[in-house]
Amino acid sequence: MKVWMLFKSALFQLYFYGSVCFFAILVVLSFALPYKVRFWYAKTWGRGMLFVGRWLLGFRWQVEGRENIPDEASVILIKHSTVFETYAQLVIFPPQTWVLKRELQWIPIFGWGLACMKPIAINRDAGKSAVKQVIRIGKERLKEGIWVTVFPEGTRMLPGQTRKYGISGAALAHEAGVPVLPVAHNAGDLWQRRGVTRKAGLIRIVIGPPIDGAAQSPKETNALAQDWIETKMAEISPEAYGRMESPEA
Repeated sequence: MKVWMLFKSALFQLYFYGSVCFFAILVVLSFALPYKVRFWYAKTWGRGMLFVGRWLLGFRWQVEGRENIPDEASVILIKHSTVFETYAQLVIFPPQTWVLKRELQWIPIFGWGLACMKPIAINRDAGKSAVKQVIRIGKERLKEGIWVTVFPEGTRMLPGQTRKYGISGAALAHEAGVPVLPVAHNAGDLWQRRGVTRKAGLIRIVIGPPIDGAAQSPKETNALAQDWIETKMAEISPEAYGRMESPEA
């Protein structure tokens, strides 16, 4: 049984690489077209990934809290543990872009397509200047009606782990006067951070109530978002959160 699941996981990985290249090329070729067209290609890729994941690996998924999604472009703070959430959010939320490390744009084909999706590409070692860049470019994106997704921990975390959330997403929401939307999910329980083995099961994606980014300081907004996300993670991934401790306070 384990061998069979390993085989299916390898097939899924091949589909992932092939589909990423195909749709990245489509995005690059449509660079001169409106952003909604490019995002439609990205969203179509995300739908394909969800379909193949369910059919091949048994990844069932459900979204809770859709009623919390604001009508206005907002900042999404989402738990980052797998590749799953990077494509699932394309299907769940309105047209968006992402705060990401600039090196991702240098990857052949995939990076070229990513660069055409109006990302906020930062040097993670730049400190305060990176935060200023997120605010400056992020406000432009929000004015265009493009949502901004931030992975506040800055990297993929193992199930049950967290660390101090970066301030850039909350700072952007404060300066732009838009809501912060916290999102938790348990995809990490089924998708190992390293390796190709996957497990069948239900992935719960839970969208929390929007937090008014202008109602308090970015530090306070960040604390509210982290508290909600990590509390919800402990609820939807109790086994992982019961056996592991946060490496950082």
